[in-house]
Amino acid sequence: MPKKILIVEDDAINVKFMTVVLTRKGGYEVTVSEDVDEILKLAASGTISAILMDISLSRSTYEGKKVDGVFITKLLKQNPETAHVPVLLATAHAMFGDRERFMAETGAEFYIAKPIHDPDHFLAEIKKALPDS
Repeated sequence: MPKKILIVEDDAINVKFMTVVLTRKGGYEVTVSEDVDEILKLAASGTISAILMDISLSRSTYEGKKVDGVFITKLLKQNPETAHVPVLLATAHAMFGDRERFMAETGAEFYIAKPIHDPDHFLAEIKKALPDS
């Protein structure tokens, strides 16, 4: 059974690229959502192997407030039911020190800078995030 990756991303072009690479080249199943309640439920369901989380989200809200991937990742990592799911931050915030700052702030285990152009590098980063890979 293929591992399932949850993509939390608001850019349609990025979603398409990531989905195509993950499904066709990587052999993974993919689910896409920006809905925080759905993300939390999916992460708690035990069916998600890893989460690919954009930091800057334009449409995500939680309890009536606009939230970003930092907030969502913190929610995931603070909940014992979802803390074990590896999170790979995918962001255009790629200045010196951003990687360390975002990972420390969120508790995420992995980080990849956007734009993502190299499918092989992208898949290698995903594979690092997957348990038992």
